Amino acid sequence: MVDAAMRALGYYDDEDAIVVEKQQSVVKAIREALSKASKTGKGRAGYPEFIVTSPDTPDIVVLVECKADTAKHESANRDKPVDFAVDGVLHYARFLSPRYTVIAIAVSGTRSSNLWSFFLMPKGETQPKVLVAPSGAEVDSLIPMDDLIRAASFDPMVHQRRERDLILFSQQMHEFMRNEAEMSEQEKPLAVAGTLIALSNDVFARTYDAYPARDLPDFWMRTIKDEVSKAKIPVSKVNNMTQPFTAIEVQPELSKSTHAYPKGLLSEIVRLLADRVLPFMTVYHDYDVVGRFYGEFLKYSGGDGKLGIVLTPKHVAELFALIANVNKNSVVVDPCAGTGSFLISAMMQMTKTATTEAEITSIKKDRLIGIEQRPSMYALAVSNMILRGDGKANLYQGSCFDTPNINAVKKHKDSSGRILRPNVGLINPPYAKSKADLSELRFVDNMLDMLEKGGTGVAIVPVSCATAASVEKQTILNKHTLEAVMSMPPELFTPVGAIACIMVFTAGVPHNVANKKSWFGYWREDGFVKIKNLGRVDRHHTWPGIRDRWISSWRNREVHPGESVTATVTAKDEWVAEAFMETDYSNLSQRDLERVLLDHALFVLKGSQPAETADDD
Repeated sequence: MVDAAMRALGYYDDEDAIVVEKQQSVVKAIREALSKASKTGKGRAGYPEFIVTSPDTPDIVVLVECKADTAKHESANRDKPVDFAVDGVLHYARFLSPRYTVIAIAVSGTRSSNLWSFFLMPKGETQPKVLVAPSGAEVDSLIPMDDLIRAASFDPMVHQRRERDLILFSQQMHEFMRNEAEMSEQEKPLAVAGTLIALSNDVFARTYDAYPARDLPDFWMRTIKDEVSKAKIPVSKVNNMTQPFTAIEVQPELSKSTHAYPKGLLSEIVRLLADRVLPFMTVYHDYDVVGRFYGEFLKYSGGDGKLGIVLTPKHVAELFALIANVNKNSVVVDPCAGTGSFLISAMMQMTKTATTEAEITSIKKDRLIGIEQRPSMYALAVSNMILRGDGKANLYQGSCFDTPNINAVKKHKDSSGRILRPNVGLINPPYAKSKADLSELRFVDNMLDMLEKGGTGVAIVPVSCATAASVEKQTILNKHTLEAVMSMPPELFTPVGAIACIMVFTAGVPHNVANKKSWFGYWREDGFVKIKNLGRVDRHHTWPGIRDRWISSWRNREVHPGESVTATVTAKDEWVAEAFMETDYSNLSQRDLERVLLDHALFVLKGSQPAETADDD
C-alpha cells in the first residue's frame, strides 16, 4: 500500500532526487544512528519499513513504519514499538533526531481501510509534534516528497535550528579560511558569494571535484563570469561586479594541493558550501545567507573601524517591509544597499501579494533598486540578487549622492520603458563616527528626495538623530512628514553597542503642511535573547506575535500606555516615545526599574558616542 502510494506521487521517478530504501540505508550516519535501535531493546540495529532521503536536503529523513491491522496503529502510551506503527516509527525517530530532523509516518491497515499519522521531530528534540503544512493544516495523507520537506522546513523549531547550524558553520568556515587559506576579512565573504554563484551552474556543481587544485580557481572564475553574463546585466556592471572576485582567483593558498586537501583549499570550500549552505538557500529564499556570513566574518575582525559596518538583523529587515506595507505595486529603493537584505525582504513581501507569474516577474525585474558604493559590497549585493534570479540589473555602484545615480533612480524605467519612480525607500545609513562625517540624516534626506510624492521612507538611525536638535532634522521636515519613530531594543546590534530607532516619513509633503501628530512606539522588547556564539535569537519563538502586534499598532495608530503615543513635534523636539509617554507607575516592579537604569546606562555609555556605526548589511 505504502509502496504504491509513493510510486503514484513520484517518489521513484528520479533516484538522484529521492532515495527510497526498505529496512536499510546506504547513508553511513543513518546506519550508525540506528545501530542500536532494535525495538526489542537488545542493542541490535533496527530499521523501519522505509527510509526516504533527498540528497538536496540532507538534514531531513523520512521514516515510514507499517502495520497490517488498524488496531495496531497506536498504543495508549506510545510505548509498544514492536506492536504498533506510531510507537515504532517514533522509536526510530528518537535515534535519528540528534543528527537529523525526522518526518515520522505511521501507516496501518489495507488499501480499502487504513490509518495514517504524520509527525515531525526537529533535530535535537525527542518529543514529536504533528506535521503541519505551510497553510496551517495538519498533514493527514501522503503528499509528494517536496511538500513533506517544505512542511518540515517551515516549522519554527526546524527553521531556528537550521539557522543556528548555519551560524555555527559560518564560524567554522571563518576559522578554515583564516587558518588554512590565510584569507583576509574582505576576501572571505567574496569567496562564499562567488562559490554559491558558481554552484548554481550545473556543470560546475557536477565537475568541480574533477579539477586539480591549480586549475580550479580559473574554472571557478570563468563560471562566475558566465553566470553573471546569463543574468543579462549591462556589460559595464558585469565588469564592476566580477572584478572583486579576481582577488580570490589569484589567492595563492587556494590553488595549492596539500596532504590534507589534495584537491586544494578552494575545492574544500566549494564542497563545504555545497553540502551545508546550498540546501538552506533552496528552502529559505528570504534569508540573506551572504549577509549572514559577512556579519559572522566581521565579528572576528572586530568590526570595520573605517567604514563602521553593523549589519541589519534579518528580523529588522523583515520589519521594514511590513512597516512600509510593500506590495506588488511598490517600487523599492535602498541607497545604501550593502548585501541587499532590505531588497530581499521587500521582494519576499511583495511577491506574497502577487497573483500572476507576470506580476512576480515585474517585481523581481523592475521594482527593486539599490545603490552601493564599496566595490566588494556591491559584488555581494549583485551576487545575492543573482542567486535569487532577479533585481541585479537595477543595482548601481557609486555614492548615493552622485547625480547620475540619483537621476537613474528618479528616472528608473521598467522593461517596457515606462518610468517607475520609487514609492518606498528603505535605508540603514553609515553611522557617523565623527563630526567630519556626513550625518545619518543626510542619507535619509537623500533617500526621501528620490521617492515620488507621497512615498514612504523607512530608516534606522542612532537614537541621537532623534533626540538632538539639528539642521538636518529641520531640512527634512521642510520637505517631508515625520509619520513615526520607534525606539528599538538597546542590544539590537549586539555585539556592537549602537542604540537605534526607526523613523518613518511621507516623502514630498512638508511636515507643517501635513499638520498632524506623529506616532511614537516603544519597541524595546522584541523577544530576542543573547546566546553565546549565536548572538541574539528568538529562543522562545515569541517574535512573530510581537511583530504582528507592533505592525497592527503602527498601521492603526493605536495609543497604548507604556507602548505608544502620538504627539505634535518640530525639529527642536525629541523624536522618541520616551519623551511623550505617560507611565502607569502603579504597575512598576523592581525589574522595570533595573531595566530602565540599564537602558539609561547603555545610552550614556554608547548611544551618545558616535564611535559605533552601522550600515545596511
